[in-house]
Amino acid sequence: MIRSLVLSLTALGAVVALLADTPAKALNNKSFVSGTGSDANNCSTIPLACATFAHALTQTNAGGEITVVNTGDYQPLTIDRSIDITNDGAGEASILAPGTGGIFVRAGKGDVIGLRGLVIDGQVFGLVGMEIDQASAVHIQNCVFRNFESSLDFTYAILSQPTNNLQIFISDTIIFNNGSTAHSGGILIFPGTGGNAHLVLDRVHLENNVIALSVNASNGTPSGIGVHVIIRDSVVSGNAGDGIFATTRSGNGPAFMAVEHTSSVSNAGIGIHASGPHATIILNDDTITRNGTGISADNSGQIISFGNNKNFNNIGPEGAPTSFLSPM
Repeated sequence: MIRSLVLSLTALGAVVALLADTPAKALNNKSFVSGTGSDANNCSTIPLACATFAHALTQTNAGGEITVVNTGDYQPLTIDRSIDITNDGAGEASILAPGTGGIFVRAGKGDVIGLRGLVIDGQVFGLVGMEIDQASAVHIQNCVFRNFESSLDFTYAILSQPTNNLQIFISDTIIFNNGSTAHSGGILIFPGTGGNAHLVLDRVHLENNVIALSVNASNGTPSGIGVHVIIRDSVVSGNAGDGIFATTRSGNGPAFMAVEHTSSVSNAGIGIHASGPHATIILNDDTITRNGTGISADNSGQIISFGNNKNFNNIGPEGAPTSFLSPM
C-alpha cells in the first residue's frame, strides 16, 4: 500500500515536471484571416488562416498584425491591445454589424491601434460602427463606415467617449448614411470626465448622415485640454443636420476646431456651427454653400476666419465670423 502510494506520487511529480517544462503556446506576430478560413486554425499562415478578426486577435501578440487574405465578412470584435488590422487590396473586408456595433476599442492607455482597408456596415439596424473608449492612439485609413441607422439616439458611425488622453487619426475614409434621430450621425467625440481627445481628419468624406461631425466638451473642465480637432482637405455634404458642430458650455472644457481647405455643402442644418463659451472654430480657405444656414456662432461661441473663405448662396442666412485672423 505504502509502496503503491510512493509510486503514484512519483508518477504525479513526473507529470508536473513535464508540464512545467512545456513552453506556453506562442502567439503570432502576424496572423491571417480569410473568407474561407476556420477559427479552428491558429492563423499563423495563409493555409491556416482564421475566419474572424476576433479569433485572430486571440492568436496575435500585442503590437502584431492581422492581414486580410481575401474577401469576407470578418464579424464584429473588441480590441483590447495594440494591433494593426490591414487589408491592402485583397478584396472587400467587411464587418457586418446589424446589432449593437462593429468594433469596440477597449485597450490599454498606452496601446496603439491601426485599421486599414475595412468596410464597417450597420445594415440599417446597427447602433455604432466603431466605439473608441480607451487607447493611446487609433489610426483609421482607407475605410468605409455606412448604414448605422438604429432608431436610438447616439447612433454614430464613429463614437468616442474617452476617459484618458486619446488621439484619433482618420484619413482617406468615407462615412455615409448614418443616423436617424436628431442626436445621431457620422462622428461624435464626447470625452467623459477627465478625458481629452485630439482628432485629425484628412481627406475624409462625411456624406448623407444626420449630423456629420459633432464634438462636445461639456464634461471637461475649463483648464483641461478638452477636444481639439483638425479637419482638412475634406468634404461634408448632404447631411440632414449640421455639417460641422462644436459645442461646450459655461464652466466646462474647450471645444476647438481648425477647418482647412474643406467644403461644407448642401447640409440641411448649419454648415459650420460653434455653440458655447469655449467652442471655437477657425476657418482657413473653406467653401460653405447651399446649407440651411452658412455659419453660426451662438451662446458665446466663436467662428474666426482668416478672411480667405467662400461663404455664399446658402438657403438661409450666410452668417458671419465673430472675428478675423491675419495670415502669417
